[in-house]
Amino acid sequence: MMWFIIILLAVIQGITEFLPVSSSGHLVVVQELFRQCGYPLPQNETLTLDVVLHFGTLLSVVVFFWRRIWELLTRDWRVIGLVVVGSIPAGIAGFTLKKHFEAMFENPLGVGCLFFVTGALLVWADRQPAGDTKYQEMSYWRALIVGLFQAIAILPGVSRSGSTITAGIGVGLRRQDAATFSFLLAIPAIAGAGLKEGYERFWKGGQEYLHTLQQGDFAVMLLAGALVSFVVGLLALRWLIGWLEKGRLHWFAWWVFALGSVVVSWQLLWPMRP
Repeated sequence: MMWFIIILLAVIQGITEFLPVSSSGHLVVVQELFRQCGYPLPQNETLTLDVVLHFGTLLSVVVFFWRRIWELLTRDWRVIGLVVVGSIPAGIAGFTLKKHFEAMFENPLGVGCLFFVTGALLVWADRQPAGDTKYQEMSYWRALIVGLFQAIAILPGVSRSGSTITAGIGVGLRRQDAATFSFLLAIPAIAGAGLKEGYERFWKGGQEYLHTLQQGDFAVMLLAGALVSFVVGLLALRWLIGWLEKGRLHWFAWWVFALGSVVVSWQLLWPMRP
């Protein structure tokens, strides 16, 4: 059963990390479903799995945009500055505010409500006229605005990619450039979150954390999960770029509206098992 849970979570992580539907929100809902069915993941294993699956999706965005990244490192140094500025709000939020919202990461009802926020952002973005600014030409103030929207996405149920693509379109970027800058911002965001969680788990968990990794085939399962999230993440990136160019962001909005309705109804109408 553990193999099935990890592979399923890896597929969900790979799909939802980049599609504008909130990966953290989906993982909260799915893990709660398993808990309600009597198959909860121990907290240490859940946190370790989260870090590993995020590493898989981080690798997928690096591979997908390797040419753009190489250009940044060799000649488009100004874009590095834009990415740094755009990453500041999320960095501050992640290190100072996230602990105040930790209860929401275990609260499917709150996640269900925030799915509607993501849907509203996507509908708004899809109705905006296409901008004409390339991400290389955007101002630092515009990059900061996009970064502020990324910071909001620390809340599970609010999509990181949906928020930043919406903000990019809102400040006048071309649709594909809004997506590209969103995914460039994802690299430090995902890496920073993964390193922070990994460091805290190792530092605070010590030998208990290492013991979790050594139990049975768990390390092999984690490796398989990372590989699955990497492959699925690549496919999701290609899918989203194509749909964004065709103006289909609202399709994702209907999904989160429907999912939010189901989750909220589930949490309000059926009592939760302890």
